[in-house]
Order: sequence, then structure tokens, then C-alpha cells
Amino acid sequence: MIAGAPAPRNADSTARFMSPGISHELAEHRAAQIRNVRYDLTLDVTRRDTAVGHVAIDFDRVQPGDVILDFRGLSLASPMANGHAIEGLQNNGAHLRIPAAQLADGANHLEFDFTSGIAPAGASIIRFHDSADDADYLYTLLVPADANLLFPCFDQPDLKARVTFTLTTPRAWRALANGKQLSADTSGAHITYRFARTQPISTYLIAFAAGPWKTFSATHDGRTITMYVRASRAKEVEADTLLALNGRALQWLERYFDTPFPFDKFAFLLAPAFPFGGMEHPGAIFYNEASFIYRERPTLNQRLGREATIFHEVAHQWFGDYVTMKWFDDLWLKEGFATYMAAKMQADMDPRADAWKTFYLRNKPSAYAVDVTDGTTPIWQSLANLDQAKSNYGAIVYNKAPGVLKQLEYLVGPRAFRDGLRGYLRAHPYGNATWRDLLGAVGAAAHMPLDAWGKAYILRPGMPVLEQHVTVRDGRIAALTLVQHPAQALSGRGAWPIKLEVVLGYDGARPVRLPVEMRAETTEVVAARGKPAPAFVFANGDDQAYALVMLDERSADWLESHIATARPDLLRAELWGALWDMVRDARLAPDRYIRLAMRELPHERDEQVASNVLRRTVRATEAYLSTSQRAELVPALERTLWTLESDSARAYGMRKASLDALIDIAQTPATLAHLDALLDSARVAGDALREPTRWAIVTSLIKNGVPSAEGRLAAETRRDSTSEGRRRAFVAGAAFPSAATKARYFTRYFADRDLNEDWVTASLGAFNEPSQHALTINYLTPALDTLSWIQRNRRIFFLGSWLGAFLDGQTTPAALEQVDAFLTGHPSLPLDLREKVLQSADELRRTVRIRAEYAGVGTVGGR
Repeated sequence: MIAGAPAPRNADSTARFMSPGISHELAEHRAAQIRNVRYDLTLDVTRRDTAVGHVAIDFDRVQPGDVILDFRGLSLASPMANGHAIEGLQNNGAHLRIPAAQLADGANHLEFDFTSGIAPAGASIIRFHDSADDADYLYTLLVPADANLLFPCFDQPDLKARVTFTLTTPRAWRALANGKQLSADTSGAHITYRFARTQPISTYLIAFAAGPWKTFSATHDGRTITMYVRASRAKEVEADTLLALNGRALQWLERYFDTPFPFDKFAFLLAPAFPFGGMEHPGAIFYNEASFIYRERPTLNQRLGREATIFHEVAHQWFGDYVTMKWFDDLWLKEGFATYMAAKMQADMDPRADAWKTFYLRNKPSAYAVDVTDGTTPIWQSLANLDQAKSNYGAIVYNKAPGVLKQLEYLVGPRAFRDGLRGYLRAHPYGNATWRDLLGAVGAAAHMPLDAWGKAYILRPGMPVLEQHVTVRDGRIAALTLVQHPAQALSGRGAWPIKLEVVLGYDGARPVRLPVEMRAETTEVVAARGKPAPAFVFANGDDQAYALVMLDERSADWLESHIATARPDLLRAELWGALWDMVRDARLAPDRYIRLAMRELPHERDEQVASNVLRRTVRATEAYLSTSQRAELVPALERTLWTLESDSARAYGMRKASLDALIDIAQTPATLAHLDALLDSARVAGDALREPTRWAIVTSLIKNGVPSAEGRLAAETRRDSTSEGRRRAFVAGAAFPSAATKARYFTRYFADRDLNEDWVTASLGAFNEPSQHALTINYLTPALDTLSWIQRNRRIFFLGSWLGAFLDGQTTPAALEQVDAFLTGHPSLPLDLREKVLQSADELRRTVRIRAEYAGVGTVGGR
């Protein structure tokens, strides 16, 4: 191993780049110095815990000076530069600095031997053990900057490279990598796969997987598509459906972008225990196995979610892989676009799917919930170091950005939007770009300057809140005024430019829609004057605007009695959302919302709308009500949900959503006993009772302290001995309402290096059950104290899941005081972490305020 060496005496100014992480300054320096990068990567993964590797790196140095690579693997040996051992190599555990004297102007060739870790968590190569057949599976996960945890490289998105893989695995294994498989040498004790060199790709997109995978292939539009799945689940997978969906997405996107699929092959893997929904590696997309193979009959929401994930990851082949953001401050350029293009695909390929309703339900509430907080950020998120890049992942990038893109397309028109995207892709093939490049291309196609629009929506933090003011005289509208204001002070003053559609809803008649362009803080809807007084007004028809609409009192009162009659389904979904926003803003009592849901849900026939209302009803019941209010309301809510679950005239998905909500809020002895008995029943919601619903019932019995809970857990663990069953048992165990359980789990989250990150994430909700807040409040400050460790050691999304679970599990002023004390007591907390805490703390702050306002519980915590 090459130990850390002192910097050579003649070291140039690159010494400042050797600090941990990859600074933006280092990235800019290397982007100017390095060209034409190629990696020839050889890995032997036949050992259980360690990958043994060799990498040959070719590049052109176009500016003089030392060259710095990134490497955080286990060991490094035999460093060579242009055929000679490197003298004076500095290795500080984060970077390798090669002295300028060891390099040539122009072409250079480096070689290193190295080892890297293989583990269930915390390593560049994840190992998953399948208890069904005692098999191991490996796959990489290098986003956003963990390629250097695997091998020495220039780990930044704008130094794209051509990559060649050679993988040596056990003989029974198959391997998958970005490039096409060229050969498989079986002459030795192991098998060695060689893969073709790729087109230029960013380091975070480099990927391989190895294990005893089962494969399925199909030809779609002349292209072979191959799916990899672990052997024990091969009989369960809907192979034809998944292959066809990926193929249809490729075909649609090639046509829409007028650009052929930009890589040599297309394959995808269903990755077990994958910590997020999917990852877009070119030639080797990874999908979350649990979201793609169902252990029970799937609902419409699950099927649409799976389809949206496929469309999202396939769209990345163009937006993200072919044209990549220059730096992770523009992360939205790939993620926001992939989400938006997925919705456009769904809408075009299956108009009956009502894709824009799905888009609204999956994106706008999540975006608004973060964007109204004091921790929100602009879509373009300043990033000084890739160490902080994980903090950029979240609702602003994934949910706000596509909502803003919908507003952009509505502004410029579908044709100009499409032509602008085509021009953007043509201008940057296999290259990198920024948000200004994108808006420049769309603006050119639309013959419209978009600089001011971009500053408002891309660079400005926060969002507009629209207040509706309606004056009625003699049965007609005398004035309809829209007033916008920022959701929080950090947004600054001034209006957002908004193009929207105002809906005037009438009882028993078609709504009237009025287009409006807002350029000032106050806008009168002149076209509304003199029209018959509507039953309700809503200032965001078809969800075209990115703005939180607060209903006027007259509209809210009418909707509280008639919302089930509102059409179409998208509008009704938005109106339910507006009523929920009034609850969260302490303008509507949560018990009124729950009573409204109980009254109207029997009349709701849209599965997605019903599921969304049920989730909000559960949250209001668990967090916003006092103990006495819950005691009064829950029995009636339980009866309503039992009735909905038992109604054979309702679709399976709606019955299943009702059962899921019931399992969540169950608290009366009779209902808990009924749930307990269901574990011995053959059918529920018109279908066989299977996992994971069985596990959800067991978890509910545990969290409520039902005497039979421990026996049920033991029995279910014996019944379901699969890897997923073991994971579910771990999750259920976190729900035991005992101090010893909470202490054991919290310790294990950090001490158990073999605990898969997906298991931790899945268990956080059970650990932080709101009814157990008196137990878990003791872990609130310790959970906050671990944030820096989590940022260093966990994957993207984990930080948000961790904070959300620990803060959403609390409801009291005492908990809010702990959070505020933490923020006050840590003035040097990095800004990105402070913002993440503020984002998650907003729901706790609202909970305390709502309970003080409507439940008479506690006092509102200070800001």
C-alpha cells in the first residue's frame, strides 16, 4: 500500500485541492487541464468483502502542472505514469497528487492496483445475501461522488470518460456493465467477462452488477433489451410487461427528441434492497426490485408508480446521460426533466391514464411542503463541494422542478418547448450543459427571452402563495382578484410571472375557465366581471401554475359540502389539496377535514384521489388531534374504513387503501382484535391476505401493545423466511413501545456495519411512531447530532428520510424546543444541513401550531 507521502518541495498551487471531497474549484481546474479521459477497469469480485482491481487511465493534459485524482478505496499499490513508477505521489486518503514532472504535455497513461470494499452498506459495491437460496449478489452505486470510493478517477460530471470493464466472478455468476459484453472466459477457476468501451459517460454513471442472475430478453423495434433479476424471484417477475414498457419508452423518446438512443446497448437490473427507486446508468439501468415485483396484488397507484419510474430512468438516457449537468448545482437538469418527460410519455401513450392528475398528486404536494419552509432552496442549488451533493437531492429537484417545467411549457407552447429540447440535445452531444443553456434553447425556439423567467423560477428560493378574493353582488361577480405573496421572507419581494387558468365552478353545470397572466402582486381577473356567481373559484385549473392556492372562505365552505361533485378528477384532486393546505396553514380545523373525508370518501370513485385523501386523514388523525379528539373521532373513522374495505362494489385498490389506512390508525380494542383475526383469514379487500399487508398488521399490533403481538411476530417470521420477510420482521420489531427496543435499534443503526441501508430506512417510521413520541423524543437531539456522519456515510435521500422520520414522529412544543435549541447551539452547522433541518422541522412547527389552535394542546413554538 502507498502510504500518505509529504507534498514535494516544488508542489504547485494544487496543494489547496487536496482537502476532503471534490471542491468546485478543483473541478473547474481539472476541467480546464484534462481532456479525453479513458478508464480501462479490471475487477476481481470473487472475494466476499474485497474487490481487487487494476485501472489504466488515459488522458490528455492540455495545461501544465500537477494532476490530482480522487480515491477513497481500501488500498493503493504499484502506481505508474507513462511506464515508470510514480515518484513523489501524494495520497492523503481523499486524493492522489501526481507531480507535474512525472507527466507529459498531451497524452498520458496511468496505472494503479487497488482494493475496495464490498459490504451490505457503506461501500461502493453493495452485497445482498438472498436467504432463499443462500446466494450473494453485488451491484455498484456511485452517485453522486462515490466512483472514487471504488477506483482512482476524476470524479466530477464534466470529465466524461470512455469506460472498459473486465470482471472476474465466481463461475456460476453473470455480470452486467455499461458496455456490451464481448466475451466470457471460462478457462480458469472463475469466469472473466470483458465488456466493450462505452461512449463518454460521467463517473457517477459507471456501474456493474454480478451474481447468479436470471435473464430475460426481448426485441423491441429492432433493439434487444435484457432484464436481470435474482434467481429466487424470477418466477414472480412480469418480464414481458417490464421489457415492453422499457421498449415503448425508448421508442417514444427517440421520436419526441428526434435523437436516436445514444448508447450501444440497453439492459436493466432489478436490484434487491436498492436504497431508492432507480438509477439511470447507461446500458445498465438499476430499478428497485421491491417496487417492480409485487408480493400481493398491486394497486393502480403501484402500477402507475412502476411505470413512471421506468419512464423516468429511460428519459435520463438523454437528459442526464447523453447531456449531463456541468456540476451538481444543476442536478434538476436531469432529475426534474426525467420526471416531467415521464408524465408526458404517460399522457401521450395512454390518454385514459389521466397522467396529469397522477403528476399533480405525485409532485406538487411534496414540492409545496418543502418550498414553503424556511429551509427551502432555489432549484439551482449552489454547491461548493461534492461532499455536500447528497443534500441537493430532494423535493425541490425532483418535484418542484418538473412543476416549474410544466409552467414553462404552458408559457411557450408545446411545439416550442419540444423544439427547444431538441436544439439543446443537438448542441451538447455526450457533453455537459447548464440551466442557462437549456433556457436559451427553449427561448430561441419560442422567440421569447427567458432570462427573467429563469431568475424567478430557477434562481429565486421559495414560491408564491395565491390568495383569492371574490366579491359578489346581485348574484354576479363584481370583482375577482388574485393576490400573490412569497411563502416566506427569504424569497424577497416582487411577483413571480405566472400564467394560469382560473376555474369558476358551478353546481350542476360545466365550469368556466379564464386564462390569466400575472405580472404583479395583485391581478384582477377582468374577464370574470359580471359572470354568474360561482359555487367556488380555483386559481390553478389543470395545475399549470407552480403556486400554492389558498381558497377564499366562500369557496371553501361550498367545497366542504360538495367536493365529491367537482369534475374532472384532476380538478377535484387539486381542490382536496387546497383544503389540506388550509389545514396545514391552521385555517381549517383538522377534525373538520377528517369528518369531511369520512362523509365524502364513500362517494369517491377515483382510486388515486381516494388514496391521497386517506393518507392525509391518517396524518391528521395521528399528529394533529388531541388525545380526547382521537378518542372521539377514531371509532367512527374505523367504522368508515371497515365499510369501505368491505364494499365489494368498489375497486380493489380503493378497498386496499382503506384497509391500509385502517391498519395505520387502529386503536380501539375491537378493531385491533379484528385485525389480529385477519391474520387467520383467507381474504381481505376481495383478495387473498398476503405480504406485505400481513406484516403491516403485525406491526400495528406491536405498536399498539396488543398481547398477541409477540406471538404473531414469531409466527409470521417463521411463515415468511424470505429476505424480504427478514426485512419486514426487522421493521416490525422497531415498533415495540419499549425503551429497550428504541435503545437497541438506535445503537444498531450506527454500530452494525452489516445492516443494509434499505432496512434502516424502512424501519424509521415504525421506530418513530407518533403515538410513541414520549419514548422517541429522547433520540431527537442524538438523531440531529448524527447528521454530519450520515451525510458522509449514507446514500442520497437517506438524510431526508432520517430527518423526516424523527421530526414527523414528534408533536409537542418540547420537541420543537429541542430542534430550535439544536439550531441555535450549532451556529457553524453547514448551511445545507441547516436547510435540511429547517425543511423537516416545518411539519413539526405546523403540527404544534395546529394542535395549539384547534386541540388546545401546548403553545406554539417560536421560530
